[in-house]
Amino acid sequence: MVRQSVVQRRNSIVAWVNTHGLTQVSALARMFNTSEVTIRKDLLDLSQQGMLIRQFGAAAPIKNVITSPSDESSTPTSSSLPRKRSLDALGNAAAELVAEGVKIVIDGGTTTLQLIPFLEGIRDVVVMTNSLPVANALTASESEPTVLMTGGTWDANSQSFQGAMAEQLVSAYSYDLAFIGAAGIDVARGTTTFNELTGVTRAMARAAKHVVVMASSKKLSHKMPNLELDWKTITTLITDTGISGVDKDNIEKQGVSVITVLRDGE
Repeated sequence: MVRQSVVQRRNSIVAWVNTHGLTQVSALARMFNTSEVTIRKDLLDLSQQGMLIRQFGAAAPIKNVITSPSDESSTPTSSSLPRKRSLDALGNAAAELVAEGVKIVIDGGTTTLQLIPFLEGIRDVVVMTNSLPVANALTASESEPTVLMTGGTWDANSQSFQGAMAEQLVSAYSYDLAFIGAAGIDVARGTTTFNELTGVTRAMARAAKHVVVMASSKKLSHKMPNLELDWKTITTLITDTGISGVDKDNIEKQGVSVITVLRDGE
């Protein structure tokens, strides 16, 4: 069998399980010519995305969940699927900016995390991150890039390292691209947040040639008190088609390139 990328294999797993029902991990490993450890990682990711159900030693389609005390995870709902497709589109668009051999830095957050599967197959990438979920996803990749971790003070809310040590390590390198999420977007100012821990994000932006913000258009309605990055520090905003033409024009007038992907359900 021709070796598939991680994204292709996971899509194939979902298609197989949806068609054939409950399937053992051992059978999926043989089918996709990979290890059971890799399949278990696939199933963990797919279950978190709401694409299928992990059960003890097997995977089941969402529409035919078998309730059992041995279930390894709670049952996701189909309502999470449109949001997942939208986040995938943001991740795919972001990955198209990444060339072979580049150095990138990735901030924490559920949106920036969606970039990771689409880096598969891009060779010789060096990635710095302060996010433990991002680092875990990178090291689970079959074509694992060179991964650098900041260290620093652990922040449980953001699942990332913050503080002076993290800022210093980020600032010690230079990057071709920084990928940063946003809790809120103010069209007049830039990205905003309730969290006052903005030092590492700002250090990432200063150290990168190009700063890419990944955020759904819904963040435009979340105007928060603390300015994180102003527009003059941002190169590109990747969002969805829910952004209004007026808001898009106003952001672009501040020198930011706006890339849009299809919104949930489109």
